[in-house]
Amino acid sequence: MFPKPPVIRFAPENDICLCGGRHVVQKTRRKTVLSLTGPFIAHETVRQCQDCRRIAGSDTLLGLVPSRCNVAYDVLIFVGLALFQRHRTTEEVRAELVGRNVRICTSEIAWLGRKFITMLALAHRSATPRIRQKISLSGGYILHLDATHDGDAPALMTGIDSLSSIVLGNVKLPSEHADHIVPFLRGLQADYGAPRACVHDMGLGICKAVAEVFPGIHDFVCHFHFLRDIGKDFLEPAYDVLRKRLKSHAASSRLHALVREARQGLEQDRDAAPALLVKNILTGSAIAYPELLPFTLVYMLALWALQGKHSGDGYGFPFDRPLLAFAQRLLILNRRLPEFMELLPDDDGRGRSIFSKLARELSAVASDPALRLAAEELLWRGQLFDCLREAMRIAPPAGNNGLNDEGTAEAIASIRQGVMEFRNELEIDPSLSADPLCRKMAEQIDKYGDRLFADPIEVDTPNGKVTIYPQRTNNILEQFFRGIRRAHRRKTGNDSMGRTLQTMLADTPLVKNLDNPAYMEVLLNGKTSLEERFAELDATPMVNTADFHAEFGRMLPGFRTLVTQQTLPEKIIHAAKSQPCLLKSN
Repeated sequence: MFPKPPVIRFAPENDICLCGGRHVVQKTRRKTVLSLTGPFIAHETVRQCQDCRRIAGSDTLLGLVPSRCNVAYDVLIFVGLALFQRHRTTEEVRAELVGRNVRICTSEIAWLGRKFITMLALAHRSATPRIRQKISLSGGYILHLDATHDGDAPALMTGIDSLSSIVLGNVKLPSEHADHIVPFLRGLQADYGAPRACVHDMGLGICKAVAEVFPGIHDFVCHFHFLRDIGKDFLEPAYDVLRKRLKSHAASSRLHALVREARQGLEQDRDAAPALLVKNILTGSAIAYPELLPFTLVYMLALWALQGKHSGDGYGFPFDRPLLAFAQRLLILNRRLPEFMELLPDDDGRGRSIFSKLARELSAVASDPALRLAAEELLWRGQLFDCLREAMRIAPPAGNNGLNDEGTAEAIASIRQGVMEFRNELEIDPSLSADPLCRKMAEQIDKYGDRLFADPIEVDTPNGKVTIYPQRTNNILEQFFRGIRRAHRRKTGNDSMGRTLQTMLADTPLVKNLDNPAYMEVLLNGKTSLEERFAELDATPMVNTADFHAEFGRMLPGFRTLVTQQTLPEKIIHAAKSQPCLLKSN
């Protein structure tokens, strides 16, 4: 709007000092202020009291930009929210600011980001008494504890109240040892009082720290963590054997090579042939281009087997067992090899050659006795573990919530009964009671049984009795930390957070609270915006995986649908048998 930054004049709002003396002009000063509304030159008149010699400046100007600084609060807030809420890089923030005629370098943007977190932490600490009062009126708080770490970097531990969804505190710890966690918990206790209950994972350090700081408080173990840990102990031995045997055969690498070779054969002959072949198999109609059938079979079946490595419901091991699915598909294909061989033309030496390569790979895996035993053991152990999942009503097989699953809203008494029935079966069944891993599973259930089943907690509040229902999982924090990692990957393209955890401010997770309207009301304390709240603080003495399909490049048209079919071998054979000329004559 202006060819040059406009000059805006500021002066003290009062002519009379607090002591009653009269102000006189001492000097004037100018500075260029960078604001989202555009840069301007602030011309400030500074006055001094004739009696007490106190200096007075413009409160209006201090409400726009901090003293001895030329970046306005609205730019500071914009940078902070862009970096930590919208997860933009410093270069992206710089480009956005240039579009608003605010020109600052990336190093200053990074510095403003750290200042934003520091100011937010100060505002949070000043609001602690009001936060405590708010959660007390609601009947107290349920403290969820968890930490994220990466390699040798310090662990970032966060405490969050699941009832209000407010991040209460954060700390960076050298390790998750109880000695490091105890001071953090004592700080939370001093700020917010003792929680009504704690929910966390089964880590030894966190369990000891909670017992020391909050004796007598309801202490619950996250159901998801319990199932994950018990499942790893139960399934990992056989799963590790299966992993090593598959690796010894280089099954994945060799199937990938066959996929590439078969694709070249399909693309070199006819451009439209692959899509038409897919349509024939899906609809069960006669197969066109029978001379391309060997390449089609190898391409489809190899992809179908590899797709098993990406199967699961998104829970991760031990809930998902992709290597078992991969091995099972290889064994299924090996059993049906004679049926596929009948489909191949006798006079097609080139086609039979590539199919023979696939057959050799399948036969090598199927003839490995250790691999077959491991797969069989994993199958029955997995089925038994899935029974426990169903009894606990969480992370069910074929569930669609993945890591966000919080369990069904079943009565705790019903869940406890189901788990106890499962526990008794481990003891009654002779084959299970004789198995060391089954006995260990029973011991784990006995050890944590009392800490798994949280009955509703009834508390007294100023508004009468309130019933609090602790959450069954620590998902509120698991989701939170996954969000931090996604933001890190978005900004850096790197999955490792070691360096970021080394340098980030511990209070960075407080940004999550800015999405909570109830928290913002408490934080602002009557102010209308963060800009006003930060200006008030400045005026006080307080301020101090690679995706599966990417592995193969662009997949040929239609094959993406095929390789996700659970019954692909049956569909292929059915489609081929609808064209009798492809079958060998008896």
